[in-house]
Amino acid sequence: MLFLMALCVGVAISVQAAVNGQLALGLGADSVLAALVSFSVGTVALALLVVLRGGAPGTLALMAGQPLWKYAGGLLGASFVFGSVYLAPRIGLLNLVVLVIAAQLLTSMAIDQFGLIHMAVRRVSGVRMLGALVMVAGVATVLFGDRVVAAMSR
Repeated sequence: MLFLMALCVGVAISVQAAVNGQLALGLGADSVLAALVSFSVGTVALALLVVLRGGAPGTLALMAGQPLWKYAGGLLGASFVFGSVYLAPRIGLLNLVVLVIAAQLLTSMAIDQFGLIHMAVRRVSGVRMLGALVMVAGVATVLFGDRVVAAMSR
């Protein structure tokens, strides 16, 4: 079930990039404004979810005790939304998504292998490394395959 949820998250990322790109066009091609609107809608939705779940009375005290670096996730999320809004109409959704996936794959492997950012160490086996190489080859095929085929047919 969790793998199915992860697939749904992947679908949401692609649809989000397309929807936010269209929002930017509707807002005068302002990628920053579109990212702000997108994050604002998400913030309201999450705030409602917190309230519906009964809120967390001690949340502010818990938040104040966290090191600042733990809040980088919000900045990284905003950067992702802005980047996808800005890049999707310029490089195409497929190119954007395969590059994002390749970066996520390689970064995730490093985080798992070395336990970075206080995550549990999960060694990357040779089989998983091979799978990653196959995916990177797929990314290269998506990005450059048409050019390679065209060059070979000349």
